[in-house]
Order: sequence, then structure tokens, then C-alpha cells
Amino acid sequence: MNSAQHEIIGPRKRIALVAHDNKKRDLLEWAKFNRELLLGHDLYSTGTTGRMLEDTLGVTVFKFRSGPLGGDQQIGARIADGEIDFLIFFWDPLEPLPHDTDVKALRIAVVWNIPVACNRASADFMISSVLMSREYERLSPSYEPYIERYEMDKSV
Repeated sequence: MNSAQHEIIGPRKRIALVAHDNKKRDLLEWAKFNRELLLGHDLYSTGTTGRMLEDTLGVTVFKFRSGPLGGDQQIGARIADGEIDFLIFFWDPLEPLPHDTDVKALRIAVVWNIPVACNRASADFMISSVLMSREYERLSPSYEPYIERYEMDKSV
């Protein structure tokens, strides 16, 4: 049985913003509408989306590589390392499989129990939550039994 660990996330969240090509305009419009709320947080993004967000919002966004060049995996790694608190990923469910790897890379957010908004409606509800501006005690799952089993299997 996995026991959860408690992690305190401060009022200033580390938010990753990602969008498939067909959803970039939606994300930019959403970010512009919510600019004042976003200014209270640290923003991260994949390369192209990050540049577009900087132009739209007039703020600095920490940019990873472009998604197809590993940016989604970089964000996924930061999530796994506890360095991203919140993911806004506007993905296009009607786009064929080439973007399936992006979705798979970022599902790590679910593994580590961080909030994920996949469209404007869910992003609106989450960004306007009172929890966005205060400390939050997140339950972070413990994977020690899995790690111990993996280490035992590896040593055999």
C-alpha cells in the first residue's frame, strides 16, 4: 500500500503552459484574459508557446525546448522532480497520433498528483480557485514499494 507524503506548495505556483498547434490561439487568448492572475506565478512553457506567451503577456516565461525537440519531456521531468506545481496543457483531441507522445509525456502530472487543465473551461475553474493564491498541502504519492521492488529485481 502506498502512503502519501504531504508537500506544501506556496502561494506562488510554478505553472507550465503548453498547447498543441491548433490550440495555441486558445491558450494565448486565455492567458491574456487571465494575465493579472498569471503574473503572481512563475510561468514555464515549451519553446514556441513560451515565445508567444511572452509577446502576448509582456512577461518573462522560462522556456524549454520546442515540444517535438524534447520540451514536453523536460516539463515532465520537472514535474517528476517536484519543480512544477500546475500544468495547463491545451491539447487537441481531434489531432491524429503524432501528438500522442506529448500527451503521454505530460500524463506524469497525474502520477504526481498535480492539477492539470486541458481546456479553457477547466483552466478557468482552476485559475480562479481560492487555492491558487494561498498555500496548499498537496498529497504526493509515495512510490517507495515500487522503487524497492525495482531495485530488488535489478540486483537479481
